[in-house]
Amino acid sequence: MGGHTPLLLHDPDQAAALRSLVEGTATETGERFFAALVENLARALRTHGAWVTEYVAERRLLRGLAFWLGGRWVEGYEHSVDGTPCQAVIEGRRLVHYPDRILEIYPDVPELQAIGAVSYLGVPLLDLDGKVLGHLAVLDTRPMPKDPQILALFRIFAARAAAELQRLRAESEVREEREKLHRLVASAMDGIVEFDRAFRVTLVNPAAERIFGCRAEEVLGRECAGLLSAESRVRLGALVAELEGQPSGRQGLWIPGGLTARRSGGEEFSAEATLSRFEAKGGPFYAMILRSVDERVRAERTIRSLSMQAAYLQEEIKELHDFEDMIGLSGPFQQVLEEIQQVAPTETTVLILGETGTGKELVARAIHAASPRRDRPLIKVNCAAIPATLMESELFGHEKGAFTGATRRREGRFALADGGAILLDEVGELPLDLQAKLLRIIQEGEFEPVGSAKTRTVDVRVLAATNRDLRRAVQEGEFREDLFFRLHVFPITLPPLRERGEDIALLACVFARRFARRMDKHIEPLSRGCLERLMAYPWPGNVRELMSVIERAVITAQDGRLNLDRALPEVAPAAPAPPPPDGNGHRVLTVRELEALERANLLRALERARWRIAGEQGAAQLLGMNPSTLNSRLKALGIRRPQLP
Repeated sequence: MGGHTPLLLHDPDQAAALRSLVEGTATETGERFFAALVENLARALRTHGAWVTEYVAERRLLRGLAFWLGGRWVEGYEHSVDGTPCQAVIEGRRLVHYPDRILEIYPDVPELQAIGAVSYLGVPLLDLDGKVLGHLAVLDTRPMPKDPQILALFRIFAARAAAELQRLRAESEVREEREKLHRLVASAMDGIVEFDRAFRVTLVNPAAERIFGCRAEEVLGRECAGLLSAESRVRLGALVAELEGQPSGRQGLWIPGGLTARRSGGEEFSAEATLSRFEAKGGPFYAMILRSVDERVRAERTIRSLSMQAAYLQEEIKELHDFEDMIGLSGPFQQVLEEIQQVAPTETTVLILGETGTGKELVARAIHAASPRRDRPLIKVNCAAIPATLMESELFGHEKGAFTGATRRREGRFALADGGAILLDEVGELPLDLQAKLLRIIQEGEFEPVGSAKTRTVDVRVLAATNRDLRRAVQEGEFREDLFFRLHVFPITLPPLRERGEDIALLACVFARRFARRMDKHIEPLSRGCLERLMAYPWPGNVRELMSVIERAVITAQDGRLNLDRALPEVAPAAPAPPPPDGNGHRVLTVRELEALERANLLRALERARWRIAGEQGAAQLLGMNPSTLNSRLKALGIRRPQLP
């Protein structure tokens, strides 16, 4: 009985199968995603069956979300895990692989006997707390030898399936919260009237129907002015205008003295009221709540709480989608994923190293999302984008009057991150005096806001990222050695895209499908010629550049075919071989080599001077040049200060 053919990315047929698997699941969600996943997984791995299930712990059974067996769908699958290969996956919370002779290991499972099963591969679907949500498995009637690429592929799609299952559960919770909010509005004893920017009534709850003595259909779509006295109508218009000028989060007010309302029969009565503004369906809406003093506070607090819960769950769904960007099968990228998994559950400081565009912020967010602090905020600070004069206030906050322009007290980023984590992006750009304060907060969790003598204590996990060589910065006196060692406890180095050749095809396919969906375009799968061109390019801008290239290619695509001619920069031709050395071992440098040496020397001086041209310790002084002469050479060589990411 023959075994499986190993999944090799350089094999065109296998690469096509892999692309089919990625493309077949990239645009699907919900039940269609699970169906596309198992069907394409079975075809890509050439197995007899594949399935994804949801685990019902209280009943110890697996319920099929999608079950593909022998070329057909199995509907309504439910089965106890006890005594099956799936039991080892669920209880061990680990990947389980039986490459051969599974019937000798599980002789008492009739389903395996009926199929003539030979091999099995299963992996659990885990949430961020490590709880088992279900499992993904394939089964075959042939041996299934161990293949590291298949196992890596399996883990990636298991993580994607777990994220989708979490997303569906979160959506269900959102629906429940919305239904609860609807029931709350309908059952509230206070009258609630919602209207749009034209003052047309869009919602009336049963309590408002009772208060105004009318049915909802009698007022819906009509101006709410008919529910108020002439004086209160004018006042309501002024209050709406006042809310328009308020910042988001503060667009609500208690109406002093209340309003004079009018029942359907023309009778007027006084009512205490609140008015709030919110955005929905691309425009502003307003909620006027007429209530008794005793119940006002309770109802308002409940409505706000339910709204915040719904908003939190919506944001949680969005973050689950963002994990789709963590794609890669290459060895270096798998090493990064393993390091994230190792360090995330700890409180250890992490230093994320890598070139611009390699995804350092994405790694930081993945670490935080898998950490015990995931329910608390991750606050990001770009140390290269904030002027040095404002950096201390930005990080640690300031008191009112601490400096010119400090008209009120302000919390710093570390205070906002208390209980959570902070990402110090481009940490190598921090001034030396602030590096000492950062060292103190990492070691002791203490700092003083600008203009305050009072010490504050915070509990913050520090994640730092940089594209600079910090060891070299330490040697040149630009970075504190003690701070370097505090940050360098667990370094994670992101490989540049040019070292992840086998990931380029995967990423390009996913990006192409994503941009095509956003632009409502049909795009054919990338041809072998396109993939070869993408593989040959050196990618100085890494994944960020790949995304830009694919987006441009989708924009200029014709007849569904990607256009790389305008999107992909041309690879520079190889430099001519240098002339041989003379009889004394000396070699005459070419003009291009001299220019390269000059360029490297100027860049070294500019980096040391932090791109300051003139003045004390400026690049011109370091080079012994006139500033105007230096500017001329920089222009001639096309050297410009790099833009901040």
